[in-house]
Amino acid sequence: MERHFDQELGDLKKDLLKIAALAEEAIRRSVGALKNNDRLMAKHVIEEDARIDALELSIDEKCIDLIARHQPMARDLRFITSAMKINAELERIADLAVDISQRVFELADKPLLKPLEDIPKLTMVAQRMVRMAIDAFVKEDSVLALEVLKEDCEADALRNSIQDELVNDFMAKDGSAAPRAVPLLLIARHLERICDHATNIAEDVIYIIEAETVKHRRKVS
Repeated sequence: MERHFDQELGDLKKDLLKIAALAEEAIRRSVGALKNNDRLMAKHVIEEDARIDALELSIDEKCIDLIARHQPMARDLRFITSAMKINAELERIADLAVDISQRVFELADKPLLKPLEDIPKLTMVAQRMVRMAIDAFVKEDSVLALEVLKEDCEADALRNSIQDELVNDFMAKDGSAAPRAVPLLLIARHLERICDHATNIAEDVIYIIEAETVKHRRKVS
């Protein structure tokens, strides 16, 4: 019975890796669509979200079933309950990629205010944080999870830089720039929120490994 339970936990981890891979791909494709003004790619991200939503529901059902049938305790219980939260974070990351793709349609027929610079940088930070958080989960590495928490400051700084430039250098000087600036402001916000969700995953990983809750009270130097 115990070996069968371990197998089911392994299958649950595989499912989480599958939804993580889909979420990462959604980020990559959504920003690629922005950079290349590719409405077809943006449409693909939006359509693919239904597959991610279905997988999220399936994972949640597996978690509830595992708890009901095996009544796990200690670390196993922490793993399953945290898996449900990580699952939700990954689904939300995919939703934010959809939001970015929707902004692509808003910008499709408008020339960019300036070459994209900080948004691709913020994208790289977001992708790195998601990847590190998932690696920390797979490797059960709380040190790596802490590194994810440290990265969040860079994400916030980039988001603020993008916001300041678009508002102060463009919109404040020329109100007609708003239709091109606002979608970029939203994209920066979406990417920063992806980083926040990666941080939440890292916090869940620390909880699984250390049985320590760092949410709301963490301070990273």
